[in-house]
Amino acid sequence: MLVAVVMLFVVGAMAALSIDVVTLYTARSEAQLAADSAALAGARVLASSGMTSRPADATLATNAEALASKVVVQVAQNNEVGGKNPAASDITVSFSNPGSGTSGTNPLVTVRVQRTDLPTFFARIWGSKPLAVAASATAEAYNPSGANAVGVPKIPVAPICVKPWLLPNKDPSPGGTTIFSLPNGGITNVGLLGFTSATGMTRLRDACVGGDCSVVPLPIPTAWKYYPGDTATTFQPPTLALPACAPALSTPYEESVAGCIQTPIACNGTANIDTSNYGPARNTETRDAVNCLTHSTANAGDSVDPASIPPPFEFLAGVDNPVVQTGALSAGTDVMVSDSLVTVPVFDSTGTPPTSPVTIIGFVQLFLNSDGISNSPPNIGHVKTTIINMAGCGTSAAGPPILGNGASPVAVRLISR
Repeated sequence: MLVAVVMLFVVGAMAALSIDVVTLYTARSEAQLAADSAALAGARVLASSGMTSRPADATLATNAEALASKVVVQVAQNNEVGGKNPAASDITVSFSNPGSGTSGTNPLVTVRVQRTDLPTFFARIWGSKPLAVAASATAEAYNPSGANAVGVPKIPVAPICVKPWLLPNKDPSPGGTTIFSLPNGGITNVGLLGFTSATGMTRLRDACVGGDCSVVPLPIPTAWKYYPGDTATTFQPPTLALPACAPALSTPYEESVAGCIQTPIACNGTANIDTSNYGPARNTETRDAVNCLTHSTANAGDSVDPASIPPPFEFLAGVDNPVVQTGALSAGTDVMVSDSLVTVPVFDSTGTPPTSPVTIIGFVQLFLNSDGISNSPPNIGHVKTTIINMAGCGTSAAGPPILGNGASPVAVRLISR
């Protein structure tokens, strides 16, 4: 009888340990996943808001953090912890910029997710109370332009999906000089954030007259006139996941613009110019490829929310957005990502005229506006753009680059958990 009584307690203890402890650790892992995903989502909002390109703007930082907090809570609540979605009161969000003297330099977002009422099963026989689990994660929106303010060695970035448009380091705004300073890569004019090429002369367009880049020397660098990247070397087009377009993509250049180039393009790396005579048809290719990428054949693609200029930026889904077409989303709904967001490399244009290859010193993230692609002369292939982010590393950055996240040159990464 004594053995039977003892065995009862032993079996109970083993059951409590084997089931309740496993449940506790499972819930802890789920809380960690919720914190990780929420922190990364919050950092992505900060990166897309433009705050890292204007680090001294306290109002922009405050508004961006408020927007990121909402997204953090939404993402965290979509993850079950112990079979239950956490309440808003179980989610804590904080922002910091350790070591920086400004509010928006390489911001950090820390998320803590907890569950204080985790039930027990066999452990109830011991009178155990509900258990509590918690996990936290910190994610960073890393912009090398502000790295000097933090006082750490500048590390370059290497985004993917970079478009084959090599922009000279020329400020397109009236009276502007450069986009990035050399050698540290700092942003020369933070007022460029939100700049929209509203007129035909300021729209993104080909630098080579008549599409002939074989003439030596190449044209002198001019603001917002790009030199086409070489699709045979630096900007090799993707072979998979190309969008279906009408008209269909027919050249490597069109595929490089409309698709996602998987090869990372690194700051302080080099890129080759397409020094061939590709002719005036290239402007038509630009128009068709950009219309395909942005779902703007009928000028019904996504757009920048007018209420978000000045930033933080928000984006609205267009009628021709594929997600809207499926009925999963309504036109005009705020979206965090858009196919209209692209990254374009900026090269060191201090030597004029440029010679191939050129040195990449930074990137600009642009929103290709759905109403900006003219379908008739003389502006075929002139792209209306809005500057969403600027990320410069100059010529002084060193070390292995941090891989970017899709179309954004502002890298988002977990730095602690």
